[in-house]
Amino acid sequence: MKIGELARRSGCSIQTIRYYEKLKLLPIPSRSEGNFRLYDIKIFEQLKFIKRCKDLDLTLDEIRKLLSIKSEPNQECDDVNRLIERHLERVEFKIAEFRQLRAQLISLRQACSENNKAVDCGILKQLTKDS
Repeated sequence: MKIGELARRSGCSIQTIRYYEKLKLLPIPSRSEGNFRLYDIKIFEQLKFIKRCKDLDLTLDEIRKLLSIKSEPNQECDDVNRLIERHLERVEFKIAEFRQLRAQLISLRQACSENNKAVDCGILKQLTKDS
């Protein structure tokens, strides 16, 4: 299949596919006589794997590590478990940060519960105050 079909089937843009090739996350595809990139099912499956990893917010380095481990089927998966544990810790940290952000935004919203003019807006006053 050509890159346009691969993009359509995978849900990735053509630019993303080329970027992954440049980073060597995807193998270089073969070329047609007209010099079009030709992708096989193996590359399609690898691209779907990368996309699933990106959907989980894994970094490109983490994806590269997972691809490396995946390419050696007899390798132990302890490294995979550790990688996911570290990622889970980062996600838990982000959740805590978002909860704190939510609380701050709720507090701000409560500072201006009526339709006031900008000069009387409690939110703008709170944002203007020195810490």
